[in-house]
This record gives sequence, C-alpha cells and structure tokens, in this order.
Amino acid sequence: MIDFAYAADAAAPNALMQFAPLVVILLIFYFLIMRPQQKKFKAHQQMLSELKKGDKVITSSGIAGKITKIGDRFFGVEIAPNVEVEVERSAVSNKVEA
Repeated sequence: MIDFAYAADAAAPNALMQFAPLVVILLIFYFLIMRPQQKKFKAHQQMLSELKKGDKVITSSGIAGKITKIGDRFFGVEIAPNVEVEVERSAVSNKVEA
C-alpha cells in the first residue's frame, strides 16, 4: 500500500509536464499567427474608415482608380475617364499614396 502512495505522488508532476508542450505551442501560435493578423485587420479597417473622395485606391482584384462616391457598403471608383464602377468596401485592398 505504501508503494501505491509513492506512485500516485510521482505521477502528478508528470501529468502537468505532459501539457507544457501544448501550452507552449498555443502561445507560439498566438504570437506568430493570430496577433499579427489581428493588427493587420485593425489597420485595414482604419484605412477603410479614413478613405475620402479623391483618394486613389487599389482593389483586391488589382483594379486601380479614384474614389468618387462613398456609401455605407460600396465605393464608387472611377477606373477610366467616364467609367465608374461600384466596389464593395471590403474589396479595397490599399490606398495609393500619390
């Protein structure tokens, strides 16, 4: 019976050590993948909220143009003289600094 008590006591720290690699992997996953993606998403949302008429933008499909109308969900983008298309707000990938 004494041998069983020693065995149970020795198994407890070992069980905690089995979870240590999992915790380390989760921390690495958070700091290398999730956190940078969250920062990038916040920066993109801020850029979208700061866009105004006359800004030059590039869409996610690679079309470049100038914003002519701003709506809640869509932008009017002039891609050529007298050619305007409506682009969803999330389709604008970045602002072109002229």
